[in-house]
Amino acid sequence: MLSVKLWPPSHSTRLMLVERMTKNLTTPSIFSRKYGLLSTEEAEKDAKKIEESAFAVADQHYKKEPDGDGSSAVQVYAKESSRLMLEVIKRGPTVKDEEVADKINVLHENVFDISGGCRAFIDAEEAEDILKPLREPGNSYTKICFSNRSFGMDAANVAAPILSSIKQQLTEVDLSDFVAGRPESEALEVMNLFSSALEGCQLRYLNLSNNALGEKGVRAFGALLKSQNSLEELYLMNDGISEEAARAVSELIPSTEKLKVLQFHNNMTGDEGAIAISEIVKHSHALEDFRCSSTRVGADGGVALAEALKTCTHLKKLDLRDNMFGVEVGVALSKALSLFSDLTEIYLSYLNLEDEGAEALANVLKESAPSLEVLDMAGNDITAKGAASLAACIASKQFLTKINFSENELKDEGAILIGKALGESHGRLNEVDMSTNAIRRAGARLLAQAVVKIPGFKLLNINGNFISDEGIDEVKEFFKSSPDMLGPLDENDPEGEDYDDEKDENAEDENELDSKLKDLKIEQGEE
Repeated sequence: MLSVKLWPPSHSTRLMLVERMTKNLTTPSIFSRKYGLLSTEEAEKDAKKIEESAFAVADQHYKKEPDGDGSSAVQVYAKESSRLMLEVIKRGPTVKDEEVADKINVLHENVFDISGGCRAFIDAEEAEDILKPLREPGNSYTKICFSNRSFGMDAANVAAPILSSIKQQLTEVDLSDFVAGRPESEALEVMNLFSSALEGCQLRYLNLSNNALGEKGVRAFGALLKSQNSLEELYLMNDGISEEAARAVSELIPSTEKLKVLQFHNNMTGDEGAIAISEIVKHSHALEDFRCSSTRVGADGGVALAEALKTCTHLKKLDLRDNMFGVEVGVALSKALSLFSDLTEIYLSYLNLEDEGAEALANVLKESAPSLEVLDMAGNDITAKGAASLAACIASKQFLTKINFSENELKDEGAILIGKALGESHGRLNEVDMSTNAIRRAGARLLAQAVVKIPGFKLLNINGNFISDEGIDEVKEFFKSSPDMLGPLDENDPEGEDYDDEKDENAEDENELDSKLKDLKIEQGEE
């Protein structure tokens, strides 16, 4: 068996981490509401410094265990990146004048957040102490975050009357991951208590993610959900939202007409659950951001969602990745896409679309979504036949920043068509992923030629293809003045032979590094 070293990370992995941290630092969140939001320029500089520092610490660690596989160095790398990122977030943006400082101070006064520190149980005594600011007469808290602290009944009995006393002033509530490690019976009691305490508050933002809710948990929050008529953002990610749970959500929330963000990522929803979710979507005419990725939805559920989305004409971001849709859903979804004139990001990877589904979607996108920035259709068995439609689509999009067509079967013919389309004035493009597409020398060369002259371009990934040694040399020559723009080529196979068996054998080792870093979260260590 081939021995795989997890350290050091590849250049593309390091760039990817910088990109993810930059996105974390510039994405509005409960943290940014408290500390302020960094500009993209400032976040990018900070992310690069964080990555370099974390790499240096992890590399020193690795040198002390040269015979290991590097897994512990990867953990140090991720942990140190996370720690430093939290420091930057708590520092906030660089204050340039008193007005900005005043705004940040107001944000501090409005947000009550106990999610910092180690993920841990909270008892009644600690709850009494930590929730004291909420008892103060005339406090101005409108946003609370209890995430990352696990409440049992003793602590919940302390929190409930406090929450009830301030519920009329609350607009945002984050109760994600707040019963971790509790027995189901106690967790449900806690949810019921919090739900009753908050019943009647008029929220714009509610996050109940990472609580393994299931139908029982959803119904435990029934009192709170039933009283919500003005929600703008609802997060139910990684919540065990089954068919029954999805029906309960649909049944309990009286109105979603103001809903702008709805996210159901990583649930076991299935077709019937998706049909229930489609009822919510159908009545959410203001929806701008819909995520239903990794939810085990097949053709029937996918078609129902596609039909429901036709009512969401303000959609800006659509993420349906990693479901079992198939061609039929691709065609159905294409009929909805023509209505989304404001669409900027679309994620349709790993949906079994094949050529027919991909072509239907690309043909419609070509004529709509003029401001599209991100197009992701990886892992859909798209061949050179479907490439012409993809190429025509991207040629029409002048605001594209990221394209991901990896893990398809585009080959040289498809790569050449797409490369030519990329060469047509895409001044904002900064990342193209065409890895694992059986591309050879001609396709690789044309892709390189197309992107190397784009101002601000950051990364071309053509790894995992069948490029000859001569082709590799040619590609590297194109990037000799900017080698960082070319991703690694360590998985390229010049012979063009299938090595699926070998890949399967080593997949776990090879993917371990990325799996540790791709979902990098801010580890909220003690201050």
